[in-house]
Amino acid sequence: MKHQLELLETKVAFQEMTIEELNQMVVNLQSDISKLKEQLTLLSQKLQATQVSNIASLSEETPPPHY
Repeated sequence: MKHQLELLETKVAFQEMTIEELNQMVVNLQSDISKLKEQLTLLSQKLQATQVSNIASLSEETPPPHY
């Protein structure tokens, strides 16, 4: 009986250690995801700022040929 109890205690200790390691990995991954979201937002904003519109403004538009 004592051996079985020690075995269970060992398993529980191992499981607690594994859970803590996995929890730390989740925390690190969430941090990485947050950083990547920020970078994606910044890149998206920069891309939108540098895109040139295919539609010319009225001042740049040439008049139709019948004018």
